[in-house]
Amino acid sequence: MKTLSLTLVSCLLLTACSSESDDASTDESIDWKIESLSPTFEQFIAPNAQVEVLASGFTWSEGPLWLESQQKLIFSDVPENKIYQWNPSNDSLSVYLTPSGYTGSETQSKEPGSNGLALDPDGNLVLCQHGNRQLALMASPLTQPEPEFLTLASTYKEQSFNSPNDVAISSKGSYFFTDPPYGLNDPSESDLGHFGVYRLDADGNVELLIDSLTRPNGIALSPDEETLYIAVSDPEAARYYAYQLDENQQVTNGKMLLDVTALGKERKGLPDGMKVHSSGNLFATGPGGVLVLSPEGEHLGTIMTGFATANCAFDSEEKYLYMTAHKHLMRIALID
Repeated sequence: MKTLSLTLVSCLLLTACSSESDDASTDESIDWKIESLSPTFEQFIAPNAQVEVLASGFTWSEGPLWLESQQKLIFSDVPENKIYQWNPSNDSLSVYLTPSGYTGSETQSKEPGSNGLALDPDGNLVLCQHGNRQLALMASPLTQPEPEFLTLASTYKEQSFNSPNDVAISSKGSYFFTDPPYGLNDPSESDLGHFGVYRLDADGNVELLIDSLTRPNGIALSPDEETLYIAVSDPEAARYYAYQLDENQQVTNGKMLLDVTALGKERKGLPDGMKVHSSGNLFATGPGGVLVLSPEGEHLGTIMTGFATANCAFDSEEKYLYMTAHKHLMRIALID
């Protein structure tokens, strides 16, 4: 096992409490490590790559999404009910959309905002909204974001969802999404009585695919869209699963890829958001940071961020991996 350990001192802290960023220095040290468990892992991490802290000051950053048309990254701050945008051209941070997940007047939820974000086949922004308890579409263009939403799905068999968490959209227009209870103050508030994985088809029909997972969270599709990956963020059963999909995108069978329950007792974080590289390997957040897994579930290595890490995203050319880690937005250069 090869481990590169460095301490990165942020030279720039972008304050996340206002609509426009203000530069401020910080003495906070970020301890990160690159842990290689296989030569395959070293095909992805660029030589001398460092974990960069791009912005800080969030309550719980989540759902990063690269907008190729605008050459910028957006991501959720779930407790604050906001989406931020970070522009690499001038290293600037600002609020992109608020409210992002709850549009009512009052809420008791501690996590009312948007969580996972994605683009549909037409390039519209799709949001997993905790507070509104729905999968939604932003009604305005990406260039002129407004908190106006169209409901894609909010119920299953006339029962409200718990709090849609993350979504993966297929080229055929199917929306695969998870529905754990994290937007509820108490899991007992669930109308459904289970925490499911669903598929919303192109005709607007909602189908329950899986109801046996204790805390389904991150979700992703393989490049050929024949495998559906799901992360389970249960501290007593922290696992990654792979489910086979048929030509109609129905689940046929599944298996556990990797159990990281023991690792979760040693390192910060649990299985959460994930993305699939064009090579087919998974970049899956979990204990320690971002675990890189082969399609067969071999743990190839870990980008250890020093924080509980919620999600990650590639830019369109896979030159960088962006990571939302607790109160930070980070990135690391990859080998393209």
